[in-house]
Amino acid sequence: MAEIASIMYTPDGVERHPENHYARVALTETNLIADFGIEGDRKGGNPKRNLNIMCEENLSELSAEGFNTTPGQMGEQIIIRGLNLTMLKAGDRVQFGVDGAVIEVINHRTGCERFEHIQSKPPSQAVKRLGVMARVVSGGAIRLGDTVQMAEPTPENA
Repeated sequence: MAEIASIMYTPDGVERHPENHYARVALTETNLIADFGIEGDRKGGNPKRNLNIMCEENLSELSAEGFNTTPGQMGEQIIIRGLNLTMLKAGDRVQFGVDGAVIEVINHRTGCERFEHIQSKPPSQAVKRLGVMARVVSGGAIRLGDTVQMAEPTPENA
């Protein structure tokens, strides 16, 4: 069964763009806020990407290729173990925990200049393995080890 393996965020008071890494702090639990992202996240509220989610299996591959994949260093906020994110498409919904938060995939992540600067590798070397950008449809508490499963599609996405 798929589960949450890591939760990271950028709290207020942390330098926004450190030179050679992403400013991420680990959490064991948090709240996801609808149309915002992780509660208290400096990066929250962007309608194009409330969350950046990656899968642990892709991170293992990327690590073997020389990418820095310690938690948060690929720019991700949530790492999921056991769910192939490359198979998801825009509009797909995923639920965290039994009665937890629901997120909706906006698009697949492609990387950016900051990613290339931090990793010293172009995002094209990680194509289709950088996870997804998602919005929080329904908020709720999440914690490490929570189950992750596909949620029922909305009528417009069925």
